[in-house]
Amino acid sequence: MTSAPETPETPETAQAPDTPGAPTAPDAPGTPGRFWSRLLPNTAPWRSSRDFRLAWTSGTVTLFGSIFTMTAIPLQIADLTGSPWAVGAVGAVELVPTVLFGLYGGVLADRADRRTVALVSEVALAALSALLLVNALFGAPAVWPLYVAAGLAAALQGIQQPSVEAMIPRLVPHDQLVAAGALLSLRWSVGGVVGPAAAGLLIATAGVPAAFLVDLGTFLLSIALLARIRPVPSERDAERPQLGEFVEGARYAARRPDLIGTYLADLAATVFALPTALFPFLAEDLDATWALGLLYSAGAVGSLIAAATGGWTERVHRHGRLVVLSAALVGAATAAAAFAPGLWVVLLCLIVAGSAHWIGDTFRSAIWNQSIPDELRGRAAGLEMLIGSAGPALGDLRAGGLAARQGIRAALRTGGLLCFGSAALLPAALPALWRYDQRARPAAPASEAAPEPAPEPATEPATELSS
Repeated sequence: MTSAPETPETPETAQAPDTPGAPTAPDAPGTPGRFWSRLLPNTAPWRSSRDFRLAWTSGTVTLFGSIFTMTAIPLQIADLTGSPWAVGAVGAVELVPTVLFGLYGGVLADRADRRTVALVSEVALAALSALLLVNALFGAPAVWPLYVAAGLAAALQGIQQPSVEAMIPRLVPHDQLVAAGALLSLRWSVGGVVGPAAAGLLIATAGVPAAFLVDLGTFLLSIALLARIRPVPSERDAERPQLGEFVEGARYAARRPDLIGTYLADLAATVFALPTALFPFLAEDLDATWALGLLYSAGAVGSLIAAATGGWTERVHRHGRLVVLSAALVGAATAAAAFAPGLWVVLLCLIVAGSAHWIGDTFRSAIWNQSIPDELRGRAAGLEMLIGSAGPALGDLRAGGLAARQGIRAALRTGGLLCFGSAALLPAALPALWRYDQRARPAAPASEAAPEPAPEPATEPATELSS
C-alpha cells in the first residue's frame, strides 16, 4: 500500500488545479490567496484518485445514516427504561464483539481483497438496519433487540473497518496521505454535524422508525458506490487467515513506542472525555431536552471548523506533539463543560473538544499511514479500530456508571480531568511520541516487518511544531 518515499511537500509548494501533485509558484507573501490556501483542505486526493472519491463518498453516505441509528438507539433505550445504566450498557454490549472481530478483521484485511470485505460487511449491516426498523414498528418495541443489534453491528464493523482503513494508502500517493486523512476526518465532521441535528428533528417529527429507515436507505446507496471501486487484493499469499497472525502486528506495534503513545492518547480522550451516553440526561439537567441533537452534533461542529481550516496540518512535521496536545485540550474542554452555567457554554466547550479531537485524529492517522508497512497495515488497522471502538464503549460504561452514582456534572468533570492528566504524563512516559518527526520516517517498504525507530533529524526545525 505504500509507494516509494517522496520529498515532503513544503509550504513553498502548492497543488496545480489541473495536475495533482505538480508544484506551482506560490502566491506573493501577505496576499489573501496565500493566507486562505494555507487554511483550506488540500483536495489533491479527490482529484487524483477515482477510487478514493468513491470510498470517501460511500463512507460519508454510510456515516450519515449510521448517525441516525446511533442517535435513535440510546434515545429509544432511555425512553423505554429511564436508566443511565441501561444507556451506558450499550457500550459494554459492543465491547466484546469489537475486540474479537476487530482482531480477526485486521488479519483478514492482510489476506483477502479489502474492497470485497468492506462490501460484504456493508450488506450485512444493511440487514441489521432492516431488523431494527421492524422492531421499532411494533406498538411496544422490545429493548433486547437493540442490544443484540448493537453487538452484531460492532462485530461487523470490526470485520469491515480494518479493510476500509488499509485500502486508503493503496488508493492515494504517499505524499497525499496527510491530505487524505484530513479529508476523511472532514467526512466525519460533516456527517457528525448534519446527522445528529437531522436525526433529532426527524425523530421528533416522524418517530424512531423513520431514523432506521433512513439508515437502511443510505446503506443501499453506499453498497452501490463500494461495488464500483476496483479490487484491492492483498499483497500476501491468499491463504486462510489465522487469528494468531494478529500477534505479529501487535509485536510490531510494541516495538514502536511512538505508536503505543498514539493509542494511549486516543484512549485517554475516548474513555475519559467522550460523554455521549450522558447527553440525553445532560439535556434534562440543562432543562433543554429540545437541544439533544445539538449536544450530539457539537463535537462534530468543532471537528468541521478544524477540518475546514486544516490546510496548516500538511506543514506540521512534529506529529507526535500535536497528538499529545490535542488530547490534553479535549480533557480540559470536557472538564470545563462540567462547570458551564448553561446550554450555550456547554455547547461551546463541546465544540472546542471536537476541534481538538479532529486534530489528534488527523495526526494519529498520518503517523499510522505513513510509517506502517503494507503487509502489516490490515492488522495495524485492526488494532487501531479495536482501540478506537473499545474506547468509546468503555467511556459510555464509565460515564453511565459514574453519573448514576454521583450525577451528570461529576461524570463530566472527573472524565475531563483524567483525560488531561493522562495526556500530561505521555511525554515523560513515552518520549518517542513527543519527538516523532515525519521527516525522519520515510515511507516504510512493503517487505519491512519491524523497522527500528529512526533517529532524530540532524537539523532542528525553526519551531517546535513545524518547520
